[in-house]
Amino acid sequence: MNPEVLDKCMLARQAAKKLSGCPTAVKNRALEKIAQALENNKKDIIEANKKDLDRLQKEEHYSDAFYDRLLLNEERIVDMAAGLKDIAALRDPVGEVTRMWKRPNGLEIGQVRVPIGVVAIIYEARPNVTIDAAGLTLKTGNAVILRGSSEALNSNRALVNLARESLLKLDLPEGSAALIEDTGRAAAMDLMKANQYLDLLIPRGGPSLINTVINNSSVPVIQTGAGNCHVYIDSKADLNQAVAITINAKVQRPGVCNALETLLVHKDIASSFLPKILPELMKLGVEIRGCPVTKTFSPEVKAASEEDWSTEYLDLILAVKVVEDLDQAVEHINSFGTGHSEAIITDSYSRSRKFLARIDAAAVYVNASTRFTDGSAFGLGAEMGISTQKLHVRGPMGLESLTTLKYFIFGSGQIRE
Repeated sequence: MNPEVLDKCMLARQAAKKLSGCPTAVKNRALEKIAQALENNKKDIIEANKKDLDRLQKEEHYSDAFYDRLLLNEERIVDMAAGLKDIAALRDPVGEVTRMWKRPNGLEIGQVRVPIGVVAIIYEARPNVTIDAAGLTLKTGNAVILRGSSEALNSNRALVNLARESLLKLDLPEGSAALIEDTGRAAAMDLMKANQYLDLLIPRGGPSLINTVINNSSVPVIQTGAGNCHVYIDSKADLNQAVAITINAKVQRPGVCNALETLLVHKDIASSFLPKILPELMKLGVEIRGCPVTKTFSPEVKAASEEDWSTEYLDLILAVKVVEDLDQAVEHINSFGTGHSEAIITDSYSRSRKFLARIDAAAVYVNASTRFTDGSAFGLGAEMGISTQKLHVRGPMGLESLTTLKYFIFGSGQIRE
């Protein structure tokens, strides 16, 4: 095993033992201390991030959306610090008794939330994930091993160093939060096989990264899947509301997993809605790839291929399809969606309930943007990612998602006959 990976895994395992019994007040002080360190060292963080951005600009194949995901500025650093303070303010799930019951033989049995142990996360160029992951795992008494991408190495190193310095000042163990600085494939593969030390591995990024981890890991994995998200505009929709939601879901931040990728439009309102929305999207720089009906509304619409319906663009590109009815919209979403976030815009109560019941996704919206599928927007604080699988968690992974259950049994001398 890679020496760096082995060393940091061993330290994390030792740290997890101490963190599991760490009082809530100490964990909250640590979170606040890291937040203060971020705010006090904005200039150093931005300088480190600039090294990553400068390197990125020399490569032509990176999109503007990718650059945006990597970018750190004063506002984003302040937001990261605020996220840590929000986590500190949340209820600590560790130690919560979720159930308690008594058996006929007098045994009292309880379920209590406990830390998972050592959590590793392999992710791409999103430095904010570094702080979110460190904060969430700390609050839940877990140690964390972070393995970001080469594009964000300087940014991640600066952030983790500040976090570790803050933790050490409170006498919390060195291995509480560690960054694997070797960004080579071999080091990542070693992390996937470190089941002797790791209790959970979370991949967060594109389909290639996620599939590599799923197919190669001997450590239990929670899949944070790609977000091929849809908005369906029903014939009973408020069209002004539909325009605003569509633009927000696609344009507000196109490079994130909860951004809109395919717009579905009921045939009965296509002639009134598409002439409204297409020019607005194009003015905002969105490339439209449409079905044959969509193409009739603008010569600037490119023909959509079959591949477009299953593509997570993470960019200012949108696939648009006119559908016969709600049933066809549901069928399309369940065929091409990734189980992330799906929305219907409608004033019909019955159609909204049908959509909610039939769509198989972690988050299903009625008359709201898919951009809200996010830990902070759901009131969960930061998040480790959006789980698109069904075990053991689904949707935004907040504090409770980073705990497991332990049984406590209280007896008075009972023996089994």
